[in-house]
Amino acid sequence: MALEYLAILFFAVLAGLVATFMLVANRFLGPHRPTPVKSQPFECGVDPIALPAGRMPVHFYVLGMLFVVFDVELIFLFPWGVVLRELGWFGLFEMAWFLGIVVAAFAYAWRKGALDWE
Repeated sequence: MALEYLAILFFAVLAGLVATFMLVANRFLGPHRPTPVKSQPFECGVDPIALPAGRMPVHFYVLGMLFVVFDVELIFLFPWGVVLRELGWFGLFEMAWFLGIVVAAFAYAWRKGALDWE
């Protein structure tokens, strides 16, 4: 049993060595041409030191949460596609039911105006 964990430890050490090598190689092999403009902070074209213009609309967060929810739900399609032949008709009907719920939630969000950006 401990031998199985030895492979995980080996790959963790290997990943650490590769990451360290890349950082060191970048430091010694990469170009170094710092300028005052490159040293300034940059955030989406907006000066990050300026005071905020106002409050962020709640709609922005709702749209972000909807994206995360639908994105996570669609991740379930990949493993289902791999084992579809093994699942047979049952797996097909279960995924059709799942996608029906996802489409119904999407239609509900659309009708409520959660996807409109104004």
